[in-house]
Amino acid sequence: MSDRSIPSHPGPAMLAPAASPAPQPADGFEDVPRRVVSKHSFGDMLFQRSVLAAGTVTVLIMLAVGVFLSLRASTALSKTGLSFFTTQAWSPETQTFGVAAVLFGTVSIALIALGVSVPLSLGTALLLSEVLQGRLRNLLISLVDLMAAVPSIVFGLWGVYFLQGSIIPVSKWISIWFGWIPIFAVTDASGQPQLQPSAFTSSAFIAGIVVGLMVVPTQTSIMREAFTRAPVGEREGAYALGATRWGMIRAVVLPFGKGGIIGGTMLGLGRALGETIAVYMIISPIFTINWQVLKTGTNSVSALIALRYGEASEFGLSALMAAGLVLFLLTLVINFTASSIVARSRSGVESDV
Repeated sequence: MSDRSIPSHPGPAMLAPAASPAPQPADGFEDVPRRVVSKHSFGDMLFQRSVLAAGTVTVLIMLAVGVFLSLRASTALSKTGLSFFTTQAWSPETQTFGVAAVLFGTVSIALIALGVSVPLSLGTALLLSEVLQGRLRNLLISLVDLMAAVPSIVFGLWGVYFLQGSIIPVSKWISIWFGWIPIFAVTDASGQPQLQPSAFTSSAFIAGIVVGLMVVPTQTSIMREAFTRAPVGEREGAYALGATRWGMIRAVVLPFGKGGIIGGTMLGLGRALGETIAVYMIISPIFTINWQVLKTGTNSVSALIALRYGEASEFGLSALMAAGLVLFLLTLVINFTASSIVARSRSGVESDV
């Protein structure tokens, strides 16, 4: 027998597997990663190039509009400078003009429109996505979408000949009970309250209601799409935990659709800022800031351009182009912000379930 003792238990060195030799490349071939190249079909290439061309043309048109407005507005802006944003008058013949009053009217009408449209859009979107089912749901979706195709002039005629007479008692009631709030007061030059019906016509309040109804379809469509994409698993999880339908909507659908709510609201704001014909038909144009939204008299940038374009001189056209440039930049910023918010919306990241 050999003098060397055999261990009763194998050590780690005996259990470790032998290292396999690295594979050697075959003769004449290099060991390099293989490139996987997918070959696009003719249809894929045509679609890709068509989409790229359409996007490029859209961006170029938008840039061309901005450059055109900037060049045409340069004459007027060089005369007024920064006072163009603070002057409450519009008399290009005397070189006394600015967008302070019309820009204030534009923003006030748009904010009133949002106050009307956002609750209606939110409620309609929840009704269509969470409550109604079947053919009735599809029918109402089609009707809401078709509202966006109604011409602006139809809304304007409806606002002038129907809504204005019906809304005057509401405006008067608001002025009587909430007139202690400055924006809801209706007074004359001496500060005395006015209650005659003629003091409540052609106001920013009436124009805002009409514009608000015009932007409801756009906001409803965006909000509804966001709500319908809420994950089914989270909905069922909420119900499994004992939530009611409203509890599920509050805990899952509304947090998930927050991006759609904000994005739809801001897109509606951009639409309301640029509305022309309906506002032009309803308002009584003035060129001073009117803080009393229920009182007769307001203005907007788009209505100003429609009102003065036909009779403007060469310098007056430059002034109108400057006002249009301000509105163009304002709506552009709002729409880009809304698009980025909608794009960043993610599934269920903020739900409570």
